[in-house]
Amino acid sequence: MARERKFSKDELFQTTKDILLSHGYEGFTFSILADRLQVSRGTIYKYYENKVELITDYTLFEMNQFLTDLKQLDHNGNFDAQFEYLLTIMFTHSKIRHILITANRILGTENEKVKAKKEQLGELHWEIYRHLESFIGRGREENVLKSHIPDELILSFIFHSIEIPNQLSLTQEEWVQSVKELLSHGMLKENY
Repeated sequence: MARERKFSKDELFQTTKDILLSHGYEGFTFSILADRLQVSRGTIYKYYENKVELITDYTLFEMNQFLTDLKQLDHNGNFDAQFEYLLTIMFTHSKIRHILITANRILGTENEKVKAKKEQLGELHWEIYRHLESFIGRGREENVLKSHIPDELILSFIFHSIEIPNQLSLTQEEWVQSVKELLSHGMLKENY
């Protein structure tokens, strides 16, 4: 009898991510996953009862990765340094928005494991939001943010900036700097 190929959790989650990004939630199947991992579907079923459990677990993993990086925000000096760091980690985790949209599609499940993990996702979402509120508060304290622009609008612009495709094939550093400049100073010349 042939030995079943082993795979790491990182390999499983990276392959899950790749399939979700290329096929979407509806197109994600254990058959495709098994083929890409070069294992039988039964091997995957040893770990997860269904794709909802796996995708929820994967989403938790991604959210925790982002939160781990986000927690370092406060260790980056003034608002300007924090802003640059925030943009850098957001572009590093640029697929997080797609992953959250996918996670929201699995709301109606009755599976207790998934329910518990979805509660954890909700808690992580609020923890991320609290860190971002603190970041905006820092900008307000340092008097670098315009007081008439609502916090939610500022955060929306920052988060939607990662959706803009880098069609110029700039390096990530060049792209982050360009986005930062546009978000910080707009597109108009100073004396316009």
